[in-house]
Amino acid sequence: MARIQQHYSLKAHNSFGLEATARAFCTVETVEELQTILHTEARRFAEVRILGGGSNILLTGDVSALVIGIGIRGMTVLSEAEETIEVEVSAGEIWDDWVQYAVEQDWGGMENLSLIPGSVGASPVQNIGAYGVELRESVVAVKGLKRSSGEPFVLRNAECAFAYRDSIFKQALREQVVITSVILRLRKHPESKHLRTEYGAVEQEITRLFPELTTQERSIYHVREAVCSIRRSKLPDPAFIGNAGSFFKNPEVPIALYRAITQTYPEAPSYTVSDSTVKLPAAWLIEQCGWKGKRLNPSSGAAVHDKQALVLVNHGTARGEEILELSRCIQRDVEERFGVVLSAEVNVW
Repeated sequence: MARIQQHYSLKAHNSFGLEATARAFCTVETVEELQTILHTEARRFAEVRILGGGSNILLTGDVSALVIGIGIRGMTVLSEAEETIEVEVSAGEIWDDWVQYAVEQDWGGMENLSLIPGSVGASPVQNIGAYGVELRESVVAVKGLKRSSGEPFVLRNAECAFAYRDSIFKQALREQVVITSVILRLRKHPESKHLRTEYGAVEQEITRLFPELTTQERSIYHVREAVCSIRRSKLPDPAFIGNAGSFFKNPEVPIALYRAITQTYPEAPSYTVSDSTVKLPAAWLIEQCGWKGKRLNPSSGAAVHDKQALVLVNHGTARGEEILELSRCIQRDVEERFGVVLSAEVNVW
């Protein structure tokens, strides 16, 4: 059975690199180990927290709970058809390791989601997305255990209530279940016509990296390389600068509010969501408020990244409370200037 460790440092388990101590900690490597922990040890604690890759949490102090790290690994091909393949990927797999593997197998659908930090188990919670693609487009089902009983469950795609950076796992089932694997349907040997390059700078980056290729010669490998290149140029590596990637969601606002904003800022970028709703880039809003590259105060290690305003960073000396305060200052300024409320993607512990 997984060994319970008392007063365990979580510094190596969160991408902000913040020091915090868990009352107790263990890592489970099989579904059976997780069931056993939920049936036995977890009942001794008033609170249980589930930890994946630690890339989407902000620790603001010690955690008075049993923290269970999900180390369940492996992937299994469940079925194949002429054009598609279904693969079950365990929750403890590193997300980008899985994406790289899928691209190497010439399975399409994951390439635009390259280099997103975190684990596979966390991906449906957030319904991760990037460069015009969301995870929900590929999810067949999500499997896991109910925390209270250890009973297995399977939710099909339609039951997961996927929305923009949202799902049933963030809403009705928040802290009620543990995801153990995700079943994904991918396209076998996708052709160039199936590639998604229209969002952001993907098209331009492919052209820059592979100028000799015709459009018909492009593959998911080239899309992955372009996405990785863009992300590396904008986003700091947590191994060197503590961060959790995008801290805020891109807000969706009524078109009337967007039109009011463009009266003052005619250059304001936007993406149409529906006839009545527009999505605004949170990074642009934050930049207009003067926060890009700024620190909470001159002596603080909490700052906004100088290349991507959507990313809050720890320059090595920040405390979680300082990063949280920085995020609140940004939210206040954006709301005061634009009437837009920014919502955090990162979970605060």
